[in-house]
Amino acid sequence: MTIASFPVTAIFDWYDRHGRSLPWRRRWPELAPAYHVWLSEIMLQQTVVATVIPYFLDFTRRWPEICDLAAAGQDEVMAAWAGLGYYARARNLHRAAGIVCAEHEGRFPADVEGLRRLPGIGPYTAGAIAAIAFGRHSTVVDGNIERVLARYFAITTPLPAAKAEIGARYDEILPSERPSDFPQALMDFANAVCTPRNPGCGACPLAGGCAARRAGTAEALPVKAPKKTKPQRRGIAFVAIDSRGRTFMETRAERGMLGGMLAFPSAGWTPDDGVYDPENPFASAPFGADWRMAGETVSHVFTHFSLTMDVALAEHDGAGPPENWHPVRPARLPTLMRKVWTVARRQL
Repeated sequence: MTIASFPVTAIFDWYDRHGRSLPWRRRWPELAPAYHVWLSEIMLQQTVVATVIPYFLDFTRRWPEICDLAAAGQDEVMAAWAGLGYYARARNLHRAAGIVCAEHEGRFPADVEGLRRLPGIGPYTAGAIAAIAFGRHSTVVDGNIERVLARYFAITTPLPAAKAEIGARYDEILPSERPSDFPQALMDFANAVCTPRNPGCGACPLAGGCAARRAGTAEALPVKAPKKTKPQRRGIAFVAIDSRGRTFMETRAERGMLGGMLAFPSAGWTPDDGVYDPENPFASAPFGADWRMAGETVSHVFTHFSLTMDVALAEHDGAGPPENWHPVRPARLPTLMRKVWTVARRQL
């Protein structure tokens, strides 16, 4: 079958032979649980599949149903999320679970409009849940599908301006059968064949109708706006350890970078963390101590900036509130703070 000059049968044939087996996935006519689809889609935002799989398995082991997740403490959820980054996702995840359990009797809305009203769910995620968990004919266009359709239809409008045109093309070719499999088939095809670099055009089952293949422009599409140079920031983290091997840590404010996460006190790298003067590095320390510089820095890249973090060390007993002294469990720390601890423990 061909819809709007797109070989739907060919993409399904390819998917049936080569599609990935993922822990949150089912094949039509079976539909994956909405809880699993939602959880995986939130985790997959800005994160690759290989990284998400162990987190997904851990979450579903700890909290098999969405109301189990809703009943968990936010600190527990944030700790389980540590290392996935973009921590607002975890806060919204917990809030949305609470709403689904309290207002929807533990069942997700099946339509895009209802899903959009939940925290952390935007147009793409709502469309994906509606299609994959409920078999709805909704628009599901992520970066992978953008690449396939921009090439197949030779859409040369730069992203993000091209999103509306690509979405319209998706709606035109969306088949009536297997609506849950169709977006997943396109995503897997993009991941395995229609890759960003060196796409496998020679063995591509869509090559006969692909306009970019005919024009020899596949690797140039989709056209993306030029990347802006990331600004550089400088900060400092303070790692104090007591005689019992515990370190002084704080829970960061809900809003902002690493929001709600346990972290070493720091300064200079966000507007909320105060000023850092490398010429007077200990002026922003959380308390007076015999601070010294570790002699190593930490490098970390965020979406909108790159960070160089100095590390200050001290051995101290009794400073600050007693509830702020914790044994270090790196797996419960955000990635930046894991890096800080790696530097600190070599010196302490």
